[in-house]
Amino acid sequence: MFRKMPCAATRSAWVGTIVKLFRIAETPTKRDERKVFKEFLSYAKKHAHELTGLLFYKVDRAARNLFDYVELERLESEFSLEFVSVSQPTENNPAGRMQRRMLASMASFYTEQQSLDVKEGLARRVQEGWFVGHAPYGYRNVRVNDRGIVEIDPVDGPKVRRIFELFAYHGCTLDMLIERLAAEGMIYRDSTLRFPRSTLHAILHDRAYIGEVEHKGQWYPGKHQPLVDRETWERVQALLGGQVYRTHELTYGSDLITCQCGHKIVGERKIKRTKAGERDYVYYRCSKYSSKGHPRVRLTEADLDKQVLALFVKLRIEDAEVRDWVLRVLRARTREEQDYTREQRVELRRQLSLLEGQTDRLLNLRLLDEIDADTYAAKSTELRDRVAALTLQIEALNRGHDEDADIAIKAFELSQALIEKWLTADYCAKRRILEIVCLNWRLEDVTLCATMRKPFDVLAEGLLSKESRGDWI
Repeated sequence: MFRKMPCAATRSAWVGTIVKLFRIAETPTKRDERKVFKEFLSYAKKHAHELTGLLFYKVDRAARNLFDYVELERLESEFSLEFVSVSQPTENNPAGRMQRRMLASMASFYTEQQSLDVKEGLARRVQEGWFVGHAPYGYRNVRVNDRGIVEIDPVDGPKVRRIFELFAYHGCTLDMLIERLAAEGMIYRDSTLRFPRSTLHAILHDRAYIGEVEHKGQWYPGKHQPLVDRETWERVQALLGGQVYRTHELTYGSDLITCQCGHKIVGERKIKRTKAGERDYVYYRCSKYSSKGHPRVRLTEADLDKQVLALFVKLRIEDAEVRDWVLRVLRARTREEQDYTREQRVELRRQLSLLEGQTDRLLNLRLLDEIDADTYAAKSTELRDRVAALTLQIEALNRGHDEDADIAIKAFELSQALIEKWLTADYCAKRRILEIVCLNWRLEDVTLCATMRKPFDVLAEGLLSKESRGDWI
């Protein structure tokens, strides 16, 4: 912005003095978009009586779109502020104004076309399976043969794997993850040593770690190497979606026991420092222990061990003939369940085949341009998730059922020595024993009540031969 002043040499000559300078960013952020331009308009209107005109380098620097240019013309017509372009001078008459409007239209066209070209380029890059911006935490951007690609960061990549592993299989909450990662010497960044809670939450929700790329709220198959396998991802999402309260690696923690109020029993490990050294205390309580009116009941691990061992005593069978009979029944049930499993595999493969057919038809619709890109991306992501879920179910049936049935038989064979095994078992072995023997556990006040699996429920109640029929318990 400038105003004219008479020249000292002669009254007929004029020079201009810049009163105020505004610098408008060519590519502003959304937050700052048009902010400086609006300040410029406000200042020009307020001080119009002090100014002679508006000075710009060229027309497309003054206005990158027609809306901005109209505002500048209003300043010229309504406030008598002359429009002056240094590199593209025009007369202040109808012909000059028409010339400026043409230049403004060309600038607007160039800006809009450039924006369209950039968007199409980004869309093509996403469809090829590459990120359009900075790679997520755990990956890094590199250039190979003058092309930007993404690869696993050798430092941060293992941290992401560890985060998913701890949350999925080690009973950690987000807060526990922060402490566990710090204890293992894993830092987030040099400037921020501990992982922020919000960052961990975002990492656990990010589909990029299973090999997908996000663009405009949709997810597409990516070409980068996944950091997390699909099974671990599905487990983490189930835990996050259900808002599961996870605990330490404690025998009776991690959703094993339900309180009489309906909430989960959680375990806590406290370390008490005394003159003799540190002592480790483990106790269990309801997750709503502090709620008003809730019984203030806390049990030690020894209290629960005592009740579990008392239950195992009931499983002992002294009669050898009865033991042999129960084993025959278990083997017969195993054969039936194996037949049922085969039927399940056939049905799951049929559903998988249907989904693959739907995926092919969806792709054909997109190629024929009968559906838009966003619809295709959304439905494609949905179908990929369903295919992945069915694939996991088939794999679980293939590898796990026969093993579980064999474990159940072996568990019964070991039931006579189950107490001895329990006393020498580690955390994982104890959890496996509890899951094989019981369907669920419930804490009524201080009493641990178990719903037993068959045939352990019959063993716990005592075998009554008069109620048995043939080879069935």
